[in-house]
Amino acid sequence: MNETPMDPNYVRIFDTTLRDGEQSPGATMTTPEKLEIARMLSRLGVDIIEAGFPAASDDDFEAVRSIAESVGREPVVGRPQKEPPTICGLARAVERDIERSAKAVAPAKHPRIHTFIATSDLHIEHKLRTTRADVLKRADAMVRFARGLCADIEFSPEDAGRSEHEFLIEVVHAAIEAGATTINIPDTVGYLTPAEYGELIALLRQRVPGSERAIFSVHCHNDLGMATANTLAGLAAGARQAEVTINGLGERAGNAAVEEVVMALATRRQRFGLTTGVDTTQLVRASKLVSQTTAFVVQPNKAVVGANAFAHESGIHQDGMLKNGLAYEIMRPESVGAGKTQLVLGKHSGRHAVGSRLAELGHELEGEALDRVFARFKTLADKKKQLTDADLEAICADSHMSVSGAEYKLVDLMVSCGTQGLATATVRVERPDGVIAVAAVIGSGPVDATFKAIDSILDAPVTLLEYTVHAVTEGIDALGEVSVRVREGESVVYGNGADTDIVVASAKAYLKALNKVVAGRPIRSHRQERLAEEVRGGAVS
Repeated sequence: MNETPMDPNYVRIFDTTLRDGEQSPGATMTTPEKLEIARMLSRLGVDIIEAGFPAASDDDFEAVRSIAESVGREPVVGRPQKEPPTICGLARAVERDIERSAKAVAPAKHPRIHTFIATSDLHIEHKLRTTRADVLKRADAMVRFARGLCADIEFSPEDAGRSEHEFLIEVVHAAIEAGATTINIPDTVGYLTPAEYGELIALLRQRVPGSERAIFSVHCHNDLGMATANTLAGLAAGARQAEVTINGLGERAGNAAVEEVVMALATRRQRFGLTTGVDTTQLVRASKLVSQTTAFVVQPNKAVVGANAFAHESGIHQDGMLKNGLAYEIMRPESVGAGKTQLVLGKHSGRHAVGSRLAELGHELEGEALDRVFARFKTLADKKKQLTDADLEAICADSHMSVSGAEYKLVDLMVSCGTQGLATATVRVERPDGVIAVAAVIGSGPVDATFKAIDSILDAPVTLLEYTVHAVTEGIDALGEVSVRVREGESVVYGNGADTDIVVASAKAYLKALNKVVAGRPIRSHRQERLAEEVRGGAVS
């Protein structure tokens, strides 16, 4: 088990962005994306990373195992703690799930199995179709089984917020006696109020025999907008682990946000008297990484990490800020990593300077990866006088490989549009086999024509669900970032792209999304092939 501080007022931060967060519709991540976020979480200083649900699929198993092998063995550079984080895998209270979870997290220095079973009468009757007696028996047996495979076991009575208290006490007692080291009390559907949730944590700690032998944990959903408030109420009542996600990502309305919970404890330390091991200066960077990876845009007025969290436009507010910053800011932007750019980068900057600044931002790139980002940087620097950290973050996200080395790549794009005539887009795309395919298509507008041209080359019918555009920085020369979400059958995938030309950014984003759809498929004979200009191994002359 990962040895966390023995201070009774220390709160363990259990991040479930890669498990509960990924269960948000459309937020599915690839293994490389999960590894990058896991490294960021380690650098952030979270105590436990719930890396996934290994029994859900082979991909999920491999992702959890990869994180356990890399992030779970040695501390990431810059991590506040000396030990690597605990790597946790979720499992239903069935032997197969628990065995898969144990194998997936085994390479970690500090592995954990998190097993759960529903305890509310509604779930027992309508979902499990069983009885309380059976649930109690399975909870006891499966925690014992898990304890035989791993020393660190977390147990959750699902839908605890709507469970009958006497039965909940009985189940939690059985789990502790069976060897559970952490007892998590989930408000699975975000039903409870802060007062009710705090009272439930206090009741269990007081009435469950042997409760002092386990750490109590809080896991709150945001269906009624009270996830952070409920989490804080549970911690005030004696829980010492908080289950949270970056940006509050999660099923339905999401989970309690790590940035909100951590900064509430830090800002109101006199009120709560609690501490965490989180490096708060990494919060904004973690937020941006998760937002870029999932294409879930953070609302401007989002607490702590939103673009307007430290913005002041009102004349009264500006006057107050000039006289004393504490007048309208209870925390400094620097404390969460939201400070202004200190290093000014432009067209005269070299590769080393760009690489150094990216490393400071949490992107440790080398070789070809750095070359791609630097090439994009030089292109943009020729169009803008100065580049900010936000520009660098967008360039870095835009330059990441979408699926693998074998992908369709945008070579060139030309559009014609206006008040007269039909919008036309001509697209040149390099296929995975090196062939250049060209398509010219008419559409209702430049973006519509561009997407149809790409469709004709990849021949991957999808439905566009969402298309968003926003400026990364201020000014008329701002870098535009486009996010798209598309559906193929039952699958929803996303893509994003950045460029000073929003049509080009749109093409990049759409192509990244379609690359995920066609990944691994054989190259098909395209409808536009007879019109395509094909050249192997070089540029079209």
